[in-house]
Amino acid sequence: MDINELSQNNSIQTPILAQNTHKAERKLKLRWILAISCLPLFGIYAAFGIAPQTSIENIPTATVLEEITLPVEDAADSIKNTAQNFWYKDSVRRDDTLQSILSRLNIRNRDAFDFIRNDQTAAEIARSLIPGKQIEVETDSDGNLISFEYQLNAEQYIAIQKTADGYGAEKQLRQLEIHPILKSAIINSSLFGATDAANIPDSIAIQLADIFESDIDFHTDLRRGDHFNVIYEGSYNEGELVKTGNVLAAEFVNNGKTYRAVGYRGQDNQMQYYTPDGKSLHKSFLRSPLEFTRISSGFSVARFHPVLQRIRAHKGVDMAAPTGTRVKASGDAVVDFVGKKGGYGNVIVLKHNNGISTVYGHLSRFAAGLHRGTKVTQGEIIGFVGMTGVATGPHLHYEFLMNGKHYDPMKVALPKANSIEARNKTEFDRISNQLSAQLRLLDSSNIAALE
Repeated sequence: MDINELSQNNSIQTPILAQNTHKAERKLKLRWILAISCLPLFGIYAAFGIAPQTSIENIPTATVLEEITLPVEDAADSIKNTAQNFWYKDSVRRDDTLQSILSRLNIRNRDAFDFIRNDQTAAEIARSLIPGKQIEVETDSDGNLISFEYQLNAEQYIAIQKTADGYGAEKQLRQLEIHPILKSAIINSSLFGATDAANIPDSIAIQLADIFESDIDFHTDLRRGDHFNVIYEGSYNEGELVKTGNVLAAEFVNNGKTYRAVGYRGQDNQMQYYTPDGKSLHKSFLRSPLEFTRISSGFSVARFHPVLQRIRAHKGVDMAAPTGTRVKASGDAVVDFVGKKGGYGNVIVLKHNNGISTVYGHLSRFAAGLHRGTKVTQGEIIGFVGMTGVATGPHLHYEFLMNGKHYDPMKVALPKANSIEARNKTEFDRISNQLSAQLRLLDSSNIAALE
């Protein structure tokens, strides 16, 4: 090996030795750091190892007596705190008696039963047990009656309260809150079918028929797809609907034609209905003299079909309806004839103003006290549907005559009554604008959103 090769080997080994020496120094430092960090642990271990066992036998003890004054409870408070009262809420059930109700409500004291049965005011409870009427009762833990409330109607109830002298009873009125209810419905079979589907009470359906009866015969004129919007009064007790009142406004679309009504109470506080611009909807004559009810409506829907729908007689129209359906005077009049007459059977002839007469045939019977010369008002019940005379089934034969000439009562133009009085026009316009705006919210595009 020459000198150059030896020099080259030495130059290579020198860096390697330097690297090894550096690694050894790093390992040594890590060992020292590890040893120093373990010293506290060795100290703790040594402390536990050499600590003597602690003795608990020689710890001194002492008894401390201290007088504490307890609060004295008043005797009345004690009775009040230990007494337990119970509240019950129930409703009258079918075949309930006063005894069964008191027993179910855990009323056990005889004096309460005797009071409810014999007191002049409280005794009305036993005479007016109608299924569904609400009852609220408070008793003590022994079943002694403390208070009793019985609902007579939506606004009035009988309140019985225990007093120092026994029991007392009085009639009281509930303070109801009145709010408008907005509803919409579509006719698929009948008016009552539509109102049932929309959860609208029968009383509102009948009001709708009365409001629009001079323009629409609700027994025969309804078409599938007709629809209506209605706003009516709802009376609430503690947020619960307890009764409905008058229709405030309505819109009815029948066979593509729209009819609108707005209610207004005059000085006599009676609700009258007008078009939105103030023209009265009350006409001198009703379009149909049959009273609109759930029974007759349901029957006529099944009875009237494309063939037998409106069987026209030569002098009038025949309206199918169940026997006993009430017949109304179509307008103010004087009875011109009441009795039997040929094929008419039991018949009534009314004489109205302006040379108009109306005829009501095939009746089963007449209203009590009706005779020639009796004055009747529009809508007054004058008789009942039957099938006397020449008739194949129960129906009303109805004729409309002007100066002795027969006209189709379903098509003849009926004169309207007067419009709203000028002194009430400003207030009416304000009410009409408000209600009409609410009706517009109930058009067909919003039915799903508001139901």
